[in-house]
Amino acid sequence: MVRANGAVSLRELARVVQTSEVTVRRDVRALEAEGLLDRRHGGAVLPGGFTRESGFPQKSLSATAEKTAIADLAASMVGEGEAIVVGAGTTTQELARRLARVPGLTVVTNSLLVAQSLAHANRVEVVMTGGTLRGSNYALVGSGAEQSLQGLRVSRAFLSGSGLTAERGLSTSNMLSASVDRALVQAAAEVVVLADHSKLGADTMFQTVPTDVITRLVTDAPPEHDERAATELQALADQGVQIAVAGSPSGAGTDTERGPRRDVPLPGQRRTRGGAGPTRFTAAALERDALGGGGGMERSARVADLRRR
Repeated sequence: MVRANGAVSLRELARVVQTSEVTVRRDVRALEAEGLLDRRHGGAVLPGGFTRESGFPQKSLSATAEKTAIADLAASMVGEGEAIVVGAGTTTQELARRLARVPGLTVVTNSLLVAQSLAHANRVEVVMTGGTLRGSNYALVGSGAEQSLQGLRVSRAFLSGSGLTAERGLSTSNMLSASVDRALVQAAAEVVVLADHSKLGADTMFQTVPTDVITRLVTDAPPEHDERAATELQALADQGVQIAVAGSPSGAGTDTERGPRRDVPLPGQRRTRGGAGPTRFTAAALERDALGGGGGMERSARVADLRRR
């Protein structure tokens, strides 16, 4: 399936092999360890190279619980009477749904979905950019969108993307989307990136926000086994990015149902050379191993089945 399509979602794999997404996630991780594929955005892609952009339907179905928690935490950062910009994306769309309750808010966006989510919010003013509609993500792009943002100044920009690394910052797979996102950033005093753990360590073709421009990252706690995401979080914190983890003691509360705990860095703290490093807090892992079910022989059979597909 991955060879045929270039990418496949965990949901589709679970449907094909008739098992849970949690179980498939572990099997995909085993295949990644053998170099047969790369895990990306709630799914898998062919190994090597940059991540391809998923279609909107696939994005909207991936990491839904994580996006909800991230949106809840991000919304708590917005105060009455603020003026903000909100970029395109499924996570920012979740944020917009929660902003409808903030009185006196002004939201500038290039996303039809963000605007639609706020269309009936009587106390929120929505300002849309111009531009050409990009149907794959329902966003306005191009020179018209960029020109409409000139001279604009707001308190914060809330953006998402396809990947986030400490080396390059936020990136996306589409040149037009990247250009508009850069214009949104120029209009804001602070930049808040919304990205679930699956995007941490993923790199895509076009850089939108360099790491040194990102004020804060709102994310979810990486699963215990996801060393790539945990390492990337630490590297981002080392570069001065404030990390807000949804579901953690420093974020939106502790989720005691998620099993084992791991350490991730405190928001905004950097390691000191030769020192003990930053203070750390614990955040819940996403699933217990037991949730996936199945023993060693079953897992080997599933992995072999996925290889054949």
